[in-house]
Amino acid sequence: MSVERTRAIILRRTNYGEADRVLRMITPLGQRSVIAKGVRREKSKLAGGIELFAISDVVITGGRGELGILTSARLVQFYQHILNDYDRLQFGYESINLVAKASEMIDEPEWYGVLSEVYMGLDVSTIPLQLIQTWFYVHYAELTGYELNLENDVTGQPLDEKKTYMYDSSERGLRPAEQGDISADHIKLLRIIATKPIQTITQIGGVMSILPDCWLIARQHASV
Repeated sequence: MSVERTRAIILRRTNYGEADRVLRMITPLGQRSVIAKGVRREKSKLAGGIELFAISDVVITGGRGELGILTSARLVQFYQHILNDYDRLQFGYESINLVAKASEMIDEPEWYGVLSEVYMGLDVSTIPLQLIQTWFYVHYAELTGYELNLENDVTGQPLDEKKTYMYDSSERGLRPAEQGDISADHIKLLRIIATKPIQTITQIGGVMSILPDCWLIARQHASV
């Protein structure tokens, strides 16, 4: 019988039978589905290790069919401050649901890193929520196969810092426009968001004035 130990983020918890739960989780190894036997009983040793908005250390043994058996679960990091802010909590649920649906079709280990980064950002109240959302949408689009092209416009020409652009939703890219509201500064920030962790981006000054526009582009492009 195979045994696998890994870090995990819980995506879904479904009650099963009298005391069990079926869990869907994302790990650095990809998506896993397991059954946590007896976890709903009062003295279960597994219960404290399968919280939402947390990173857990889990041990999974091979079970029958596609379901593994969760034999051990321990919290490594619980992002409890997310629960204190309604808007952050709601976006936390949104990101979980989007990753859960996308990972059913695209089982990429990178989903674990994306959710880990989002949880970290949501847990720190001084990090703007709109920045976290923009970061998530940019990386979500990339992992679902629709990476935002920040090098060329929709006609195939290199982006020019002297031009302004608009987001073309039908072509899912940037189109040159004399009255466009996307400038070189917007493109520079989006490139940073696409390649750097959230904590690094928070150290860059002067981004708050253009962040709402970048948020709108990222959300439109992710089609969520």
